[in-house]
This record gives sequence, C-alpha cells and structure tokens, in this order.
Amino acid sequence: MPILITLFEPLTNNILAFLQDAPVIVVVMAFFIAWIGCWLPVAVVTAIAIKWQPGKTLQPEQKIPLLMSLYLLAPLILWVFLRLTNKSFSDYGLVGSVSILGSLSLGFSLGVLSLAIVFSGQFGLGWCSLQKSNFKLLLPTLPPILLIALLVGGIEELIFRGFLFTELERNYPVWVAAIISSLIFAVLHLVWEQRETIPQLPGLWLMGMVLVVARFADGGSLGIAWGLHAGWVWAIATLDTAELITYTGKVSEWYTGKNKKPLAGLAGIICVILAGLILWLFSKYFGVSVNY
Repeated sequence: MPILITLFEPLTNNILAFLQDAPVIVVVMAFFIAWIGCWLPVAVVTAIAIKWQPGKTLQPEQKIPLLMSLYLLAPLILWVFLRLTNKSFSDYGLVGSVSILGSLSLGFSLGVLSLAIVFSGQFGLGWCSLQKSNFKLLLPTLPPILLIALLVGGIEELIFRGFLFTELERNYPVWVAAIISSLIFAVLHLVWEQRETIPQLPGLWLMGMVLVVARFADGGSLGIAWGLHAGWVWAIATLDTAELITYTGKVSEWYTGKNKKPLAGLAGIICVILAGLILWLFSKYFGVSVNY
C-alpha cells in the first residue's frame, strides 16, 4: 500500500492542483463525467441482467435497478472529489449531527402535507376520486417505497442542492446558482423518460428552486430539502403504485397533470409553490439568513 501511495502521489497532487485552480464549470463537468463514466459499465451489466435492450421502453421493474446503480455510485464519486479537494460532506450541507434527523422529519412532513392539501382540493372540485378498494395494496408498498424515496431524495439533494449549487455559488450570485442548478436538475430527468418528462420540465425547475429555498430555511443544511424531496417522491409513488387516485376527466390534464404526473399540471405547480411559501415564511419567522 505505501508503494501504491508513493506511485500515485504525483498524479493525485496534479489532479488536486487542477481542481483547485479550474473554473467551477470544469469542476462540475469533471464530476458528472466521472459519475456517468463509472456508471456505464455497471449499467451495461445491469441491463443484461434485467434483459433490457436499448430502444425499448423501460418497465418500472427494470428502471429501478438501473436507477439504484446510478445513485449508489454518486456518494462514492463525490467522496473521491472531496478527498482530492480537501473538503467534506458538511461543506455541501450534509451535516453529521442528530439535528439533521429533525430537519429531515420536518421536510418530509411538509412534502406530504402540501400534497395532501392539493389533492384534497382536487377531490373537492371533482377532478379526481379516491379508490378506497385499493387500500389493501397500500401497506405492503409503504416500507420499500419509503426506503427508495429517502435514498433518491438524499442523493439528489447531495448532488444538486449540495455539490452543484455550492460550487456554482463560488463564482455566481446565489440566485444565478439556484437557477442554473435547478435547470440542470430538471434537464437531467430527461435521461429516463423523455416523452413524460418534457411537460414536467417547468415544474421540475420550480421544484429545484424551492428545494434551494429549503436549504436556506435550514441554515445551509440539506435536512429539510432532503425530507421535502423524499416526502414528495414517497407520496406520489405510493399513490401511483397502489393506484389510489383516479382522474375523472372533468378538466384538462394540464390542470391535474399531463400523463398523470402532478408536476406537469397546475395542481403540482401549486403544491410546489405552497411548500416554497411555507419555507419562506419559516425562514423569515426564525430569522435564518441565506448567507450561510
């Protein structure tokens, strides 16, 4: 091991010097290229194992293994970047203290509550109905969906509101960093499902902006943003998996969500804005500064 360290020390020092002096856009591109480059061999093996061929539509049971393999690599790649740049996860908002659990719970509750309010409004207006007969499908789906939601929400927040936003903020004003990181967050969702994702792009961008506000409201920690993101993913995935909601067709799907995706409709936009407003009021009430 000492021999290996000695051999690779010059290369490590050169990479460290390059990353420290490079423009932020180069650092960001280097991270995403390294992430995707390391994932591609894993993706090929995974695609063979699940018997998926390029050009064919990914089924949900095929998408999850590919998604998990991509996401599980992200913290490892970011850890390498942190070692090379002498930074820590806390620099990107992932603090190792018990307080993050409280923030996580708060954000999760807000995510579920905001969706509950919006869907209650849709029920009242007759835009959708609740399939009570499917409640029996609910209980078995809750634990695995919760685990996936926490994993997806945590890693996406670490990458987009943590690493990406923080790095962009080094060279740009806060609002510019928020806009760019949220735009990248939205556009990268096109990797999985282009037809269903395109109508969601404005909603996904707005969601990214609100999650930046969530980090501000938490004093720079990712706890509330992680919980909020996970709460939205968990609630929507649970409703979809158990097929608890049926849309009546009383109004255009641009109101309820095109292709049954809330973020592709007015209802989802209202949900995100509602959560953002609550977070803004929270930060104002508790006097949290954005200059963390």
